[in-house]
Amino acid sequence: MTPTLISQDAIRTAFSEAMSTMYRQEVPQYATLLELVADINRRTLAADPELAERLAAGSETERLDVERHGAIRVGTAEELATLKRVFALMGMFPVGYYDLSQAGVPVHSTAFRPVDDAALARNPFRVFTSLLRLELIDDDDLRRQAASILAQRDIFTPQARELIALGERQGGFDREQADRFVSEVLETFRWHQDATVDHDTYQALHDAHRLIADVVCFRGPHINHLTPRTLDIDAAQAAMPDYGIAPKAVIEGPPPRRCPILLRQTSFKALEESVRFAGRDEGHHTARFGEIEQRGVALTPEGRERYDALLARARELPTAPDNATHQHQLGEVFASLPDDYETLRREGLAYFRYAVTETGRERLAAGETRPETIDSLIDQGWLAATPITYEDFLPVSAAGIFQSNLGDAQHQAYANASNRGAFELALGRPVLDEFVLYAGLETDSLTRVRQQLGI
Repeated sequence: MTPTLISQDAIRTAFSEAMSTMYRQEVPQYATLLELVADINRRTLAADPELAERLAAGSETERLDVERHGAIRVGTAEELATLKRVFALMGMFPVGYYDLSQAGVPVHSTAFRPVDDAALARNPFRVFTSLLRLELIDDDDLRRQAASILAQRDIFTPQARELIALGERQGGFDREQADRFVSEVLETFRWHQDATVDHDTYQALHDAHRLIADVVCFRGPHINHLTPRTLDIDAAQAAMPDYGIAPKAVIEGPPPRRCPILLRQTSFKALEESVRFAGRDEGHHTARFGEIEQRGVALTPEGRERYDALLARARELPTAPDNATHQHQLGEVFASLPDDYETLRREGLAYFRYAVTETGRERLAAGETRPETIDSLIDQGWLAATPITYEDFLPVSAAGIFQSNLGDAQHQAYANASNRGAFELALGRPVLDEFVLYAGLETDSLTRVRQQLGI
Protein backbone atom coordinates (compact mmCIF):
# COMPACT_ATOMS: atom_id res chain seq x y z
CA MET A 1 0.00 0.00 0.00
CA THR A 2 1.16 3.56 -0.70
CA PRO A 3 1.97 5.28 2.62
CA THR A 4 0.13 8.47 3.60
CA LEU A 5 2.91 11.03 3.55
CA ILE A 6 3.04 13.93 5.99
CA SER A 7 4.19 17.39 4.96
CA GLN A 8 7.82 18.48 4.86
CA ASP A 9 6.80 21.37 7.13
CA ALA A 10 5.67 18.88 9.77
CA ILE A 11 8.98 16.97 9.53
CA ARG A 12 10.97 20.21 9.77
CA THR A 13 9.01 21.29 12.83
CA ALA A 14 9.46 17.90 14.51
CA PHE A 15 13.20 18.02 13.83
CA SER A 16 13.64 21.59 15.09
CA GLU A 17 11.70 20.76 18.25
CA ALA A 18 13.77 17.61 18.83
CA MET A 19 16.96 19.59 18.26
CA SER A 20 15.86 22.25 20.73
CA THR A 21 15.02 19.64 23.36
CA MET A 22 18.39 17.92 22.91
CA TYR A 23 20.35 21.17 23.03
CA ARG A 24 18.47 22.27 26.15
CA GLN A 25 19.62 19.05 27.82
CA GLU A 26 23.20 19.38 26.58
CA VAL A 27 23.55 23.13 27.26
CA PRO A 28 21.26 24.10 30.18
CA GLN A 29 22.04 27.80 29.67
CA TYR A 30 20.20 27.57 26.34
CA ALA A 31 16.97 27.04 28.31
CA THR A 32 17.70 30.25 30.21
CA LEU A 33 18.28 31.99 26.88
CA LEU A 34 14.83 30.89 25.67
CA GLU A 35 13.26 32.23 28.86
CA LEU A 36 15.06 35.57 28.46
CA VAL A 37 13.98 35.95 24.82
CA ALA A 38 10.36 35.04 25.58
CA ASP A 39 10.26 37.67 28.36
CA ILE A 40 11.77 40.36 26.11
CA ASN A 41 9.37 39.55 23.27
CA ARG A 42 6.31 39.72 25.53
CA ARG A 43 7.36 43.10 26.91
CA THR A 44 8.23 44.46 23.47
CA LEU A 45 4.89 43.49 21.94
CA ALA A 46 2.98 44.89 24.92
CA ALA A 47 4.84 48.21 24.66
CA ASP A 48 4.52 48.55 20.87
CA PRO A 49 1.00 47.81 19.55
CA GLU A 50 2.00 49.02 16.07
CA LEU A 51 4.78 46.40 15.92
CA ALA A 52 2.39 43.73 17.18
CA GLU A 53 -0.12 44.67 14.49
CA ARG A 54 2.51 44.65 11.74
CA LEU A 55 3.85 41.23 12.82
CA ALA A 56 0.32 39.82 12.90
CA ALA A 57 -0.40 41.21 9.44
CA GLY A 58 2.70 39.53 8.07
CA SER A 59 1.99 36.16 9.79
CA GLU A 60 5.12 36.72 11.88
CA THR A 61 3.59 36.37 15.35
CA GLU A 62 2.79 32.66 15.07
CA ARG A 63 6.27 31.73 13.89
CA LEU A 64 8.12 33.82 16.49
CA ASP A 65 8.02 31.29 19.34
CA VAL A 66 9.10 28.35 17.14
CA GLU A 67 11.73 30.27 15.17
CA ARG A 68 15.30 28.99 15.51
CA HIS A 69 18.45 28.76 13.51
CA GLY A 70 21.24 26.33 14.16
CA ALA A 71 24.81 26.03 12.93
CA ILE A 72 26.85 23.00 12.02
CA ARG A 73 30.33 22.52 10.53
CA VAL A 74 31.26 19.51 8.40
CA GLY A 75 34.58 18.27 7.11
CA THR A 76 34.04 16.62 3.73
CA ALA A 77 32.13 17.06 0.49
CA GLU A 78 30.29 13.79 1.11
CA GLU A 79 29.09 15.00 4.52
CA LEU A 80 27.83 18.26 3.01
CA ALA A 81 26.11 16.53 0.09
CA THR A 82 24.35 14.10 2.42
CA LEU A 83 23.15 16.93 4.66
CA LYS A 84 21.70 18.51 1.51
CA ARG A 85 19.61 15.35 1.02
CA VAL A 86 18.57 15.31 4.70
CA PHE A 87 17.41 18.91 4.65
CA ALA A 88 15.61 18.52 1.31
CA LEU A 89 13.35 15.95 2.98
CA MET A 90 12.46 18.69 5.51
CA GLY A 91 11.72 21.27 2.81
CA MET A 92 15.01 23.14 3.36
CA PHE A 93 17.26 24.23 0.51
CA PRO A 94 20.72 25.85 0.27
CA VAL A 95 20.44 29.63 0.00
CA GLY A 96 23.43 31.91 -0.46
CA TYR A 97 27.19 31.43 -0.42
CA TYR A 98 29.22 32.79 2.49
CA ASP A 99 33.01 33.05 2.34
CA LEU A 100 34.19 33.30 5.94
CA SER A 101 37.84 32.86 4.98
CA GLN A 102 37.93 36.61 4.31
CA ALA A 103 37.57 37.08 8.05
CA GLY A 104 40.15 34.45 8.99
CA VAL A 105 37.77 31.50 9.47
CA PRO A 106 38.74 28.55 7.20
CA VAL A 107 35.24 27.59 6.04
CA HIS A 108 32.70 28.51 3.42
CA SER A 109 29.01 28.09 4.03
CA THR A 110 25.39 28.14 2.97
CA ALA A 111 22.10 28.31 4.85
CA PHE A 112 19.57 25.50 4.46
CA ARG A 113 16.07 26.92 4.93
CA PRO A 114 12.49 26.95 3.60
CA VAL A 115 12.01 29.25 0.62
CA ASP A 116 8.30 29.84 0.01
CA ASP A 117 5.82 31.98 1.94
CA ALA A 118 3.71 29.15 3.31
CA ALA A 119 6.67 27.11 4.56
CA LEU A 120 8.34 30.15 6.14
CA ALA A 121 5.11 31.03 7.95
CA ARG A 122 4.80 27.53 9.39
CA ASN A 123 8.40 27.17 10.57
CA PRO A 124 11.38 29.15 9.21
CA PHE A 125 13.97 26.79 10.75
CA ARG A 126 17.43 27.37 9.25
CA VAL A 127 20.77 25.62 9.59
CA PHE A 128 23.89 27.61 8.74
CA THR A 129 26.14 24.88 7.36
CA SER A 130 29.89 25.33 6.92
CA LEU A 131 32.39 23.16 5.06
CA LEU A 132 35.96 23.07 6.32
CA ARG A 133 38.58 24.33 3.86
CA LEU A 134 41.34 21.76 4.32
CA GLU A 135 43.38 23.40 1.58
CA LEU A 136 43.79 26.43 3.85
CA ILE A 137 45.89 24.43 6.34
CA ASP A 138 49.44 25.54 5.59
CA ASP A 139 51.22 22.47 6.99
CA ASP A 140 51.13 19.72 4.32
CA ASP A 141 51.50 16.86 6.79
CA LEU A 142 48.81 18.24 9.10
CA ARG A 143 46.46 18.78 6.16
CA ARG A 144 46.93 15.17 5.00
CA GLN A 145 46.46 13.92 8.56
CA ALA A 146 43.21 15.89 8.95
CA ALA A 147 41.91 14.51 5.64
CA SER A 148 42.75 10.97 6.74
CA ILE A 149 40.94 11.39 10.06
CA LEU A 150 37.84 12.73 8.35
CA ALA A 151 37.86 9.92 5.77
CA GLN A 152 37.55 7.32 8.54
CA ARG A 153 34.33 8.61 10.09
CA ASP A 154 30.68 8.41 9.12
CA ILE A 155 28.59 11.13 10.76
CA PHE A 156 25.30 9.43 9.82
CA THR A 157 23.92 6.27 11.39
CA PRO A 158 23.24 3.32 9.04
CA GLN A 159 19.54 3.71 9.79
CA ALA A 160 19.66 7.41 8.86
CA ARG A 161 21.19 6.56 5.48
CA GLU A 162 18.51 3.94 4.85
CA LEU A 163 15.74 6.37 5.74
CA ILE A 164 17.20 9.13 3.54
CA ALA A 165 17.10 6.75 0.59
CA LEU A 166 13.58 5.59 1.51
CA GLY A 167 12.30 9.17 1.75
CA GLU A 168 13.77 10.01 -1.63
CA ARG A 169 12.16 6.95 -3.25
CA GLN A 170 8.74 7.62 -1.72
CA GLY A 171 8.85 11.40 -2.03
CA GLY A 172 8.58 11.76 1.75
CA PHE A 173 7.61 9.86 4.92
CA ASP A 174 4.55 8.65 6.73
CA ARG A 175 4.27 9.62 10.40
CA GLU A 176 6.09 6.58 11.80
CA GLN A 177 8.90 6.84 9.25
CA ALA A 178 9.25 10.56 9.91
CA ASP A 179 9.62 9.94 13.64
CA ARG A 180 12.41 7.43 12.99
CA PHE A 181 14.04 9.78 10.48
CA VAL A 182 14.11 12.65 12.99
CA SER A 183 15.49 10.39 15.71
CA GLU A 184 18.28 8.97 13.55
CA VAL A 185 19.32 12.27 11.96
CA LEU A 186 19.42 13.92 15.38
CA GLU A 187 22.39 11.66 16.22
CA THR A 188 24.50 13.54 13.65
CA PHE A 189 24.00 16.75 15.63
CA ARG A 190 24.61 15.28 19.10
CA TRP A 191 27.60 16.23 21.26
CA HIS A 192 30.21 13.48 21.78
CA GLN A 193 32.55 13.84 24.74
CA ASP A 194 35.04 11.33 23.32
CA ALA A 195 37.43 12.70 20.72
CA THR A 196 38.63 10.43 17.92
CA VAL A 197 42.25 11.60 18.18
CA ASP A 198 44.93 11.79 20.85
CA HIS A 199 45.68 15.03 22.66
CA ASP A 200 48.79 15.84 20.61
CA THR A 201 46.88 15.59 17.34
CA TYR A 202 44.06 17.69 18.75
CA GLN A 203 46.53 20.33 19.92
CA ALA A 204 48.27 20.49 16.54
CA LEU A 205 44.95 21.02 14.77
CA HIS A 206 43.84 23.45 17.46
CA ASP A 207 47.01 25.49 16.98
CA ALA A 208 46.34 25.69 13.24
CA HIS A 209 42.85 27.03 14.02
CA ARG A 210 40.41 26.16 16.81
CA LEU A 211 37.64 25.55 14.33
CA ILE A 212 39.72 22.95 12.50
CA ALA A 213 40.06 20.96 15.71
CA ASP A 214 36.32 21.30 16.34
CA VAL A 215 35.44 19.86 12.93
CA VAL A 216 38.06 17.13 12.64
CA CYS A 217 38.49 15.63 16.09
CA PHE A 218 35.04 14.24 16.91
CA ARG A 219 32.77 11.46 15.64
CA GLY A 220 30.18 13.95 14.49
CA PRO A 221 29.95 17.65 13.77
CA HIS A 222 27.59 18.43 16.71
CA ILE A 223 25.29 21.44 16.60
CA ASN A 224 27.30 24.36 17.98
CA HIS A 225 24.42 26.73 18.70
CA LEU A 226 20.68 27.24 18.43
CA THR A 227 19.35 30.76 18.09
CA PRO A 228 15.94 32.11 19.11
CA ARG A 229 14.66 35.36 17.56
CA THR A 230 14.12 38.41 19.73
CA LEU A 231 12.25 41.60 18.88
CA ASP A 232 14.71 43.77 20.84
CA ILE A 233 18.27 42.53 20.86
CA ASP A 234 19.57 45.58 22.73
CA ALA A 235 17.22 44.79 25.63
CA ALA A 236 18.28 41.14 25.44
CA GLN A 237 21.99 42.05 25.52
CA ALA A 238 21.45 44.30 28.53
CA ALA A 239 19.37 41.66 30.36
CA MET A 240 21.72 38.70 29.84
CA PRO A 241 23.80 39.32 33.02
CA ASP A 242 20.56 39.47 35.06
CA TYR A 243 19.87 35.93 33.86
CA GLY A 244 23.37 34.74 34.78
CA ILE A 245 24.58 34.85 31.16
CA ALA A 246 27.80 36.58 30.10
CA PRO A 247 27.21 38.20 26.67
CA LYS A 248 29.81 38.70 23.98
CA ALA A 249 31.33 42.18 23.89
CA VAL A 250 29.30 43.70 21.03
CA ILE A 251 26.17 43.04 19.02
CA GLU A 252 27.04 42.09 15.43
CA GLY A 253 25.35 43.63 12.41
CA PRO A 254 23.68 46.99 11.78
CA PRO A 255 23.01 49.51 14.57
CA PRO A 256 19.70 49.93 16.45
CA ARG A 257 17.04 51.45 14.17
CA ARG A 258 13.35 52.34 14.31
CA CYS A 259 12.96 50.11 11.25
CA PRO A 260 15.32 47.12 11.69
CA ILE A 261 17.17 45.83 8.63
CA LEU A 262 18.83 42.51 7.86
CA LEU A 263 20.16 40.72 10.94
CA ARG A 264 21.65 41.57 14.34
CA GLN A 265 23.23 38.85 16.51
CA THR A 266 24.73 38.38 19.93
CA SER A 267 25.67 35.33 22.01
CA PHE A 268 27.01 34.05 25.29
CA LYS A 269 30.55 32.82 25.45
CA ALA A 270 31.29 29.26 24.37
CA LEU A 271 31.33 26.57 27.03
CA GLU A 272 34.54 24.87 28.11
CA GLU A 273 33.60 21.20 28.03
CA SER A 274 35.42 18.13 29.27
CA VAL A 275 36.79 15.84 26.57
CA ARG A 276 38.36 12.38 26.68
CA PHE A 277 41.05 11.97 24.06
CA ALA A 278 42.24 8.71 22.51
CA GLY A 279 44.97 7.38 24.77
CA ARG A 280 42.86 8.21 27.84
CA ASP A 281 44.12 11.77 28.18
CA GLU A 282 41.51 14.21 29.41
CA GLY A 283 41.19 17.86 28.52
CA HIS A 284 38.79 20.57 27.43
CA HIS A 285 37.22 21.78 24.20
CA THR A 286 35.47 25.07 23.54
CA ALA A 287 32.95 25.31 20.70
CA ARG A 288 29.27 25.40 21.68
CA PHE A 289 27.48 28.57 22.67
CA GLY A 290 24.09 30.29 22.81
CA GLU A 291 23.04 32.97 20.36
CA ILE A 292 20.19 35.48 19.99
CA GLU A 293 19.16 37.19 16.77
CA GLN A 294 16.92 40.06 15.70
CA ARG A 295 15.69 40.09 12.12
CA GLY A 296 14.63 43.09 10.07
CA VAL A 297 13.55 43.79 6.51
CA ALA A 298 15.39 42.18 3.59
CA LEU A 299 17.31 44.71 1.48
CA THR A 300 17.36 44.76 -2.32
CA PRO A 301 20.72 44.64 -4.16
CA GLU A 302 20.73 48.46 -4.15
CA GLY A 303 19.99 48.54 -0.43
CA ARG A 304 22.57 45.88 0.30
CA GLU A 305 25.20 47.77 -1.69
CA ARG A 306 24.60 50.83 0.47
CA TYR A 307 24.66 48.71 3.63
CA ASP A 308 27.96 47.06 2.68
CA ALA A 309 29.57 50.41 1.85
CA LEU A 310 28.51 51.87 5.20
CA LEU A 311 29.68 48.75 7.04
CA ALA A 312 33.09 49.00 5.35
CA ARG A 313 33.32 52.62 6.48
CA ALA A 314 32.34 51.66 10.03
CA ARG A 315 35.00 48.94 10.18
CA GLU A 316 37.66 51.57 9.55
CA LEU A 317 36.79 53.27 12.86
CA PRO A 318 38.85 52.62 16.00
CA THR A 319 37.69 49.62 18.02
CA ALA A 320 35.05 50.73 20.49
CA PRO A 321 35.72 50.02 24.19
CA ASP A 322 32.18 48.71 24.80
CA ASN A 323 28.93 47.82 23.07
CA ALA A 324 27.25 51.16 23.77
CA THR A 325 30.09 53.07 22.10
CA HIS A 326 30.17 50.58 19.22
CA GLN A 327 26.46 50.98 18.55
CA HIS A 328 26.72 54.77 18.76
CA GLN A 329 29.54 54.79 16.22
CA LEU A 330 27.58 52.52 13.90
CA GLY A 331 24.50 54.70 14.26
CA GLU A 332 26.43 57.77 13.15
CA VAL A 333 27.81 55.99 10.09
CA PHE A 334 24.42 54.53 9.13
CA ALA A 335 22.52 57.80 9.59
CA SER A 336 22.42 58.27 5.81
CA LEU A 337 20.42 55.04 5.28
CA PRO A 338 16.67 55.83 5.45
CA ASP A 339 15.08 54.66 8.68
CA ASP A 340 11.42 54.56 7.70
CA TYR A 341 9.76 51.78 5.73
CA GLU A 342 8.01 54.01 3.22
CA THR A 343 11.27 55.64 2.09
CA LEU A 344 12.99 52.26 1.94
CA ARG A 345 10.12 51.04 -0.22
CA ARG A 346 9.86 54.02 -2.53
CA GLU A 347 13.61 54.15 -3.11
CA GLY A 348 13.74 50.43 -3.89
CA LEU A 349 16.09 49.67 -1.00
CA ALA A 350 14.04 46.91 0.66
CA TYR A 351 11.54 44.19 -0.23
CA PHE A 352 7.86 44.37 0.70
CA ARG A 353 4.81 42.14 0.53
CA TYR A 354 1.67 43.85 -0.83
CA ALA A 355 -1.94 43.09 0.07
CA VAL A 356 -5.35 44.68 -0.50
CA THR A 357 -6.64 46.26 2.71
CA GLU A 358 -10.12 45.85 4.15
CA THR A 359 -10.75 49.44 3.07
CA GLY A 360 -9.59 48.57 -0.43
CA ARG A 361 -11.94 45.59 -0.63
CA GLU A 362 -14.87 47.73 0.54
CA ARG A 363 -14.10 50.43 -2.02
CA LEU A 364 -13.73 47.85 -4.76
CA ALA A 365 -17.09 46.28 -3.85
CA ALA A 366 -18.67 49.74 -3.87
CA GLY A 367 -17.40 50.30 -7.40
CA GLU A 368 -15.11 53.20 -6.53
CA THR A 369 -12.52 54.19 -9.12
CA ARG A 370 -9.16 52.97 -7.93
CA PRO A 371 -5.86 54.79 -8.40
CA GLU A 372 -3.60 53.52 -11.17
CA THR A 373 -0.21 53.24 -9.43
CA ILE A 374 0.98 51.16 -6.50
CA ASP A 375 2.18 54.27 -4.65
CA SER A 376 -1.22 55.95 -5.06
CA LEU A 377 -3.02 52.78 -3.96
CA ILE A 378 -0.92 52.75 -0.79
CA ASP A 379 -1.30 56.49 -0.17
CA GLN A 380 -5.08 56.26 -0.44
CA GLY A 381 -5.38 53.18 1.75
CA TRP A 382 -6.25 50.57 -0.89
CA LEU A 383 -3.04 48.61 -0.33
CA ALA A 384 -0.71 47.84 2.57
CA ALA A 385 2.99 47.12 2.16
CA THR A 386 4.52 44.86 4.83
CA PRO A 387 8.31 44.44 5.17
CA ILE A 388 9.59 41.04 4.05
CA THR A 389 11.70 39.52 6.82
CA TYR A 390 15.35 38.84 6.07
CA GLU A 391 15.75 35.06 6.35
CA ASP A 392 19.49 34.80 5.70
CA PHE A 393 22.85 35.71 7.21
CA LEU A 394 25.69 38.22 7.00
CA PRO A 395 29.23 36.88 6.46
CA VAL A 396 30.95 39.55 8.57
CA SER A 397 28.52 38.98 11.44
CA ALA A 398 28.79 35.19 11.20
CA ALA A 399 32.58 35.44 11.32
CA GLY A 400 32.33 37.80 14.28
CA ILE A 401 30.16 35.33 16.19
CA PHE A 402 32.52 32.45 15.33
CA GLN A 403 35.63 34.41 16.34
CA SER A 404 34.20 35.62 19.63
CA ASN A 405 33.52 32.02 20.60
CA LEU A 406 36.80 30.56 19.37
CA GLY A 407 39.00 32.52 21.74
CA ASP A 408 40.53 35.96 21.64
CA ALA A 409 43.15 35.24 18.98
CA GLN A 410 42.38 37.00 15.70
CA HIS A 411 43.27 35.32 12.42
CA GLN A 412 44.26 37.13 9.26
CA ALA A 413 42.13 36.70 6.18
CA TYR A 414 43.19 33.88 3.88
CA ALA A 415 44.50 35.29 0.59
CA ASN A 416 42.35 34.71 -2.51
CA ALA A 417 40.40 31.98 -0.74
CA SER A 418 36.83 32.47 -2.01
CA ASN A 419 35.77 29.48 -4.08
CA ARG A 420 32.04 29.25 -4.64
CA GLY A 421 32.54 26.81 -7.50
CA ALA A 422 34.31 24.31 -5.25
CA PHE A 423 31.60 24.65 -2.60
CA GLU A 424 28.79 24.05 -5.07
CA LEU A 425 30.68 21.09 -6.52
CA ALA A 426 30.92 19.58 -3.03
CA LEU A 427 27.25 20.38 -2.38
CA GLY A 428 26.19 18.78 -5.65
CA ARG A 429 24.07 21.70 -6.82
CA PRO A 430 24.14 25.51 -7.10
CA VAL A 431 23.05 27.51 -4.08
CA LEU A 432 19.92 29.61 -4.49
CA ASP A 433 20.18 33.39 -4.86
CA GLU A 434 18.51 35.06 -1.89
CA PHE A 435 17.78 38.24 -3.87
CA VAL A 436 15.88 36.24 -6.47
CA LEU A 437 13.84 34.59 -3.71
CA TYR A 438 12.90 37.89 -2.04
CA ALA A 439 12.07 39.50 -5.38
CA GLY A 440 9.87 36.50 -6.15
CA LEU A 441 7.94 36.90 -2.89
CA GLU A 442 7.38 40.59 -3.62
CA THR A 443 6.40 39.96 -7.25
CA ASP A 444 3.98 37.19 -6.29
CA SER A 445 2.22 39.50 -3.84
CA LEU A 446 1.92 42.22 -6.49
CA THR A 447 0.49 39.69 -8.96
CA ARG A 448 -2.21 38.72 -6.44
CA VAL A 449 -3.01 42.38 -5.79
CA ARG A 450 -3.35 43.17 -9.50
CA GLN A 451 -5.64 40.17 -9.98
CA GLN A 452 -7.83 41.22 -7.06
CA LEU A 453 -8.07 44.83 -8.21
CA GLY A 454 -8.37 44.05 -11.89
CA ILE A 455 -5.24 45.96 -12.83
